[in-house]
Amino acid sequence: MGHCPEHSPVTGSSTAPGTVLAQEPASLEVVEAASREDRQCCVNPLLAMEQEDAIRQELGSLHGIPLFKSFIEGWPQVKAFQARPDDLLISTYPKSGTTWLSEIMDMIYHNGNVEKCRRDAIYNRVPFLEMKVSKGPSGVEQLEKTPSPRLVKTHLPVQLLPTSFWEKDCKMAKIHPDPGTKAEFLENFMAGKVAYGSWYDHVRGWWEEKQEKKILYLFYEDMKKDPRREVQKILQFLGKELAEETVERILHHTSFQEMKKNPAANYETMLPTLMDHSLSPFLRKGISGDWKNHFTVAQNEHFNQHYQEHMAGSDLHFQMEV
Repeated sequence: MGHCPEHSPVTGSSTAPGTVLAQEPASLEVVEAASREDRQCCVNPLLAMEQEDAIRQELGSLHGIPLFKSFIEGWPQVKAFQARPDDLLISTYPKSGTTWLSEIMDMIYHNGNVEKCRRDAIYNRVPFLEMKVSKGPSGVEQLEKTPSPRLVKTHLPVQLLPTSFWEKDCKMAKIHPDPGTKAEFLENFMAGKVAYGSWYDHVRGWWEEKQEKKILYLFYEDMKKDPRREVQKILQFLGKELAEETVERILHHTSFQEMKKNPAANYETMLPTLMDHSLSPFLRKGISGDWKNHFTVAQNEHFNQHYQEHMAGSDLHFQMEV
């Protein structure tokens, strides 16, 4: 069965397509996933794009990986980024449940306190490491002003992760180019000619690295099937215990229905020129298997063959629906 490129996995030490959580023994961390009171930074760096001559950015190449040109310009700052022992990194391929996981992590870090998790928009509560635009703070600058313990978001493939995350033994748990038609995007996606490059290389890279590092690999489909079990995996990974009523509160407020109507999590605070929710909301359907409504039979067969070729020899396996 095919897997829609818009619904890739979450990498972590668990079971599903694409989210990674990480943390150090005493403790740095990395996670793939999504989430506002002590306003640390009320400026959304993405809003600076409103001032750019062109909203849609072109892709350049960084060590063979397609990235936005402005991100490449800011790469020296990212490469030199100094992780802290108690950072937790949320690492995902784009559109793989990043915001969902980020919201869960922020809720856990604030012991299920809903009001604290509405203190600011998710993109300020969990700064985007490699974010760089010509006006406004970069992700690195946001993070440098963020008190510990920090949640850090990235889409970088494992080989581009700043070395300080490994050295500190961390735990890792509309600006896009015009995608063209769905058929064109599918071909570009399979060829790795999209931001952050090949999905196959990204998910396999983090999967293989987790064997020796403090990485929790999570799958979107597992989170959909049994969110309680996956939250318990995260708590175990963090060495943290929460009361049952707190876990229930986290599960309720990070459900798709609750996040979809929460301005601190659903990206409604972004300007319409950057994200037009009348065309498509950022939190769209929150389901697995929607590829069936978009792939033709021929596209599904084409993708299945391509998937088998590129994932051959790997013990990483994904569910294509729940």
